[in-house]
Amino acid sequence: MEQDNYSVGLDIGTTKIVAIIGKENEYGKIEVLGIGRSKSLGVHRGVVNNITQTIKSIQQAVEQAEANSGLKIGSVVVGIAGQHIRSLQHSDYITRANSEEVINEDDLEKLCNQVYKLVMLPGEEIIHVLPQEYKVDGQAEIKQPIGMYGGRLEANFHVVVGQVSSIKNIGRCIKSAGLDLYNITLEPLASSEAVLSQEEKEAGVALIDIGGGTTDLAIFKDGIIRHTAVIPFGGNVITEDIKEGCSIIEKQAELLKMKFGSAWPGENKDNEIVSIPGLRGREPKEITLKNLSKIIHARVVEIVEQVYVEIKNYGHEEQKKKLIAGIVLTGGGSQLKHLKQLVEYITGMDTRIGYPNEHLAGDSDAEIASPLYATAVGLLMNAVENKDKRRLKTLEEEKEREMVLEGHENMATATATTRERKSVFDRWSEKLKDFLDNAE
Repeated sequence: MEQDNYSVGLDIGTTKIVAIIGKENEYGKIEVLGIGRSKSLGVHRGVVNNITQTIKSIQQAVEQAEANSGLKIGSVVVGIAGQHIRSLQHSDYITRANSEEVINEDDLEKLCNQVYKLVMLPGEEIIHVLPQEYKVDGQAEIKQPIGMYGGRLEANFHVVVGQVSSIKNIGRCIKSAGLDLYNITLEPLASSEAVLSQEEKEAGVALIDIGGGTTDLAIFKDGIIRHTAVIPFGGNVITEDIKEGCSIIEKQAELLKMKFGSAWPGENKDNEIVSIPGLRGREPKEITLKNLSKIIHARVVEIVEQVYVEIKNYGHEEQKKKLIAGIVLTGGGSQLKHLKQLVEYITGMDTRIGYPNEHLAGDSDAEIASPLYATAVGLLMNAVENKDKRRLKTLEEEKEREMVLEGHENMATATATTRERKSVFDRWSEKLKDFLDNAE
């Protein structure tokens, strides 16, 4: 099968790296063709801190996915997270040369391109420019202005910003692992694609993706992304607390958390005890489950309260910004027992666990429908969608190029015209590729 017929999502997490190969079937669902998973070494709190180990982990996951599917992985869509990510709101406008012509895709692209030129703090780069509502000649609350007449086109944007060095380090790892970087997207946005319904996005919902190193938040209202944040704590901090609090090794702490852990201390009786083998002939350790859940509870409350501060900062308490659909929990950390009840207790908002099974084909492996793979499935969906868009764009550009060539006297002018029409992401990708080539 040619690479054109399938897509690949690569989730570089703090705990695990997942490579997932798939394609869209005739019903518009994602058919997973292969999956590879490896332990993530070299990533701390969502940021690469050891290039060599990260490359090795990526290669392991990719090889496993290739063996699993019998396909060769060429280019990937990769997710980005980490505490260096921040978001801001920005308004911008363009004045159109001819208000007698209807607004088209080029006008929207021109407006977006203008936002990409915003001056950021030193060492920062814009990752996403996400339009919210548009205004045409002062008329507000327009969701789709294409086809309308108007001279002044305005929009509110949600701008996601990250550290250039962190983005380049991810690019370096991808390239050194023998892969091409097809696209880069914010992880909470990828997770939201996989687990949220359009109705929830319309009603207002907060997606909380609890990973190993970070907890990602994405807030939607009226079908539009309103707020994103990355909190630099995740499941690994809970494991660390158990390790310290119970004086055991990390492997045992992780097993304890997964098998017996609960976010609600009240449900364990005082006499419930688990025995852990001692190291090298030492006496086994006895740990009460009540004590274990007290340790977990303390840290989970801290994480949830930080997320809730972000939700309140968005303005959830105002009637206009009310999140009717409440909270959706996903990611590996969402599998912690009684977490849903604790989140409901702290926030007072309806909560459910988000599974990425809605967009998957019916015969998909049950394991892939776990919240653990929400980001990976979202990245695969992003890869499939981008492939379709790029295919259409290539056809349009070819047609346009032919028309341009007919109307221009020489090839140089035609090339300059088509170059101007490149999307911001294409230019950004080229910039990243140039940097990686020069760094060798």
